[in-house]
Amino acid sequence: MKKQEEPGVAAAKEQLRQYDLFSRLWSNRRWDVLDRLDLQFRWGGYGVRVLRCHLTAFSPGQTISFHQHSEYELHFIPQGRGKVAFQHHEYELKAGMFYITGPGVMHQQWSDEDEPMYEFCLHCDIQPLEDAADSEAWGESIERGEAEECVRLLGISSAIPVADRFNAMSCFMEAYRIYDEQRVGFYTSLKSAIIQMLLRAVRPFAPAEQAVSIPERDMNAHRYRQAKQYMEDNASRPITLEEVALAAGVSPRQLQRIFVQEGSLSFREELEEMRMTRICSDLAVSTKPIDAIAQAHGYANVNYLYPVFKKKFGLTPAAYRRRQALAMTNPQQKEPPE
Repeated sequence: MKKQEEPGVAAAKEQLRQYDLFSRLWSNRRWDVLDRLDLQFRWGGYGVRVLRCHLTAFSPGQTISFHQHSEYELHFIPQGRGKVAFQHHEYELKAGMFYITGPGVMHQQWSDEDEPMYEFCLHCDIQPLEDAADSEAWGESIERGEAEECVRLLGISSAIPVADRFNAMSCFMEAYRIYDEQRVGFYTSLKSAIIQMLLRAVRPFAPAEQAVSIPERDMNAHRYRQAKQYMEDNASRPITLEEVALAAGVSPRQLQRIFVQEGSLSFREELEEMRMTRICSDLAVSTKPIDAIAQAHGYANVNYLYPVFKKKFGLTPAAYRRRQALAMTNPQQKEPPE
């Protein structure tokens, strides 16, 4: 068995891998390749447009005078040191730190007199969408809530530089890796990297006591749906309560209780209902022999179908087929005798 690496060793290797990619990006002068992409997407109730996503460098002693942007800008320092100023306050910058500037925030940056400072920058225009649907389906409400919380934290986040405790900087490296590989799902993967960058960047500014609302399933309802789907998928062959219970991850006894609690019918009644619905459909629209229909829907012997069908509908399968055919050709005519 392969020996598992210590967490510290694995983290160190990952840092070296990212440093190598960072070095290659800079030496190959490919720091602005992501700027060429027209990357815009919907996230919850917001439209996100990536204006710039690049690596830049400040030569020793270089100053970028006071300026502001109308969008959000995330500044990550992978190497070097320098300073940033907001109005009358100055803050030290060093590798592993980042800061966020929101729309209209005046700031000035400069590098150390003796060494260059590198910076990953993400400029994002984030706008609320008027047509954002208020849907609860497919996790949309959860995603919408998370996007709203992220944008709220972006708006209130302090511009003071902090340590990149949640490793948002690695998302830049991930974005460059996605660009290099350009595999299936390229656009979706880049979108995910940008969203992860935003989420990880705001986490240091979230209240420590803030409880995260993680959606939990109603397990009985979930297992009922699992069991029903398995039955739908396999109703054409003989299946047992024990088999379906195993597929749903519960005991046969527990599954019986779940069926009665969630659907009011027993397992056998649910299975019979499924099969009868399909058999009736085949009798009405096909000319297949009745014994073939019975076998196609889980009845190995047609003799087992007749009493069950007669008890449920009050007539035989053949009489049901004649009645359906008559209803199609002459709706006013009386039903034929059995």
